[in-house]
This record gives sequence, C-alpha cells and structure tokens, in this order.
Amino acid sequence: MKLIVGLGNPGAEYVGTRHNFGFFMLDQLAAAHGAGFHLEKKFSGEVASYDYDGERVYLLKPTTFYNLVGEAAQKVMAYYHIDISGVLVIHDEMALPLGTVRTRLGGSDAGNNGIKNLINVIGPNFARVRIGSGQTATHDGDTQPDHDRCGYVLGKLNQHDGGILSAEVPTILEVIDDFVRGKFTVSTYRLN
Repeated sequence: MKLIVGLGNPGAEYVGTRHNFGFFMLDQLAAAHGAGFHLEKKFSGEVASYDYDGERVYLLKPTTFYNLVGEAAQKVMAYYHIDISGVLVIHDEMALPLGTVRTRLGGSDAGNNGIKNLINVIGPNFARVRIGSGQTATHDGDTQPDHDRCGYVLGKLNQHDGGILSAEVPTILEVIDDFVRGKFTVSTYRLN
C-alpha cells in the first residue's frame, strides 16, 4: 500500500494558490485514475483511493491546514499499516522556480512548515515531490520573493503561471506512478 499526501489548505479561498500545489496535483491524480475524494473525519482529511499495478494507493488532502498535516498523515498510516517508505508527499517549493520539479528522499524541512510538521510526527524518511513555486531566478540564483512571503505563497497564480503549472502535470503524474511501482528516483525536471 502507498499513501500520497498533498499539502495545501482547505477551503475555496485557497484554490489556485501556490501553497495548494499539492492539493491540485492530487486532484489531477484522482481524475487520471477515476477516483473521487470524500471527507474522512477520522483521518482529518479528504481521502480517495485507487489500484495501480496491483498496489492500493490512498490519496490524502489534510483538512488540518498546511502547517499541521503530520497528524492527518499519521492517522492514515496507522489505520492502513503503511510504512514511511510507502509515503510520498507533494508540495510547493518557493526555493525552486516555477517550471521546476525536484524529487527527494528524506532530508530537512528546508524552512517549509508543513514538511517540518510531517518530520516531527512521522519522521524524515518519506519521498517528496517538490513543485517550484518561486519566481524566475535572479542573477544570484535566488528565486524567493523579497517581500511578503506569506502573501506570495497564499497568492493566486495568474493565467501564465497557471499554464506553467498545468504543463508540469504529466511529468509529476509519471513520477507518482514510478513511486507506486517502486521506481522512485531522485532527480530534477525542468520545463523547456
């Protein structure tokens, strides 16, 4: 069994924001596999599931808000007896420019409060898909906004940036399918 956790905030006001890239990708994944989400209060989240190559896959969109997702993930892991090696987390990454997807296994939270909470609750050794939400890199390589970071990640994508995110979907779905099949690799993908 596998658990795919998307990071985001519940509520219509957060749809289309950078911080909801994880939720957006789980919606794409569910649609690709004909799965539908339903609220599961015992898991503190919306859950969907499907079978892929003989593997049962659970999708979780926590309703605990972005910075407190660990509790929801831990509840699903305990209920279905899913080891941390079967967990993949999808989240936005402000340090990466939009159009970049990076996979990782374990590591630090890199200043991401949702990842920090997950590490504190379930441990650090889960797989990750980091979707760049940062600005175009400057001459010194910095992609993070130099103004209100909270306002930036909670800001909605414009049409151009939304198109870039949508163009990443096939690559991310392929990475998720690889994870489910046990072929997860650490790599960086960039749109041309």
